[in-house]
Amino acid sequence: QVQLVESGGGLVLAGGSLRLSCAASGRTLSGRAVGWFRQAPGKEREFVSTMDTSGRYTVYADSVKGRFTISRDNAKNTVYLQMLNLNPEDTAIFYCAVGRLGRRYTGDEADVNYWGQGTQVTVSS
Repeated sequence: QVQLVESGGGLVLAGGSLRLSCAASGRTLSGRAVGWFRQAPGKEREFVSTMDTSGRYTVYADSVKGRFTISRDNAKNTVYLQMLNLNPEDTAIFYCAVGRLGRRYTGDEADVNYWGQGTQVTVSS
């Protein structure tokens, strides 16, 4: 089992930045794909970003490309999401995700084996 604890969410003005962290315990993240999803009020949970099992390749949703950066520190067993130039449309609960064995990415919820509890990000205009 992997336990994921997210932190770093909060309230920020439009144009501001936040860095989300996702600390894993129970099992190493090394060799697993990791990612972030989000769920805005009244909407389905959607893909935000993923990093592949090697840690060398990343994929982003078009809506965040160029503004968000996913990274991982295997030594700390932690995944990060740096978010720049936030806008009110980014308001959502952000979830950390760890992929199933054999899945190169966590681009879809079906790829996800473990979820974090979520952290709220609110962007005011």
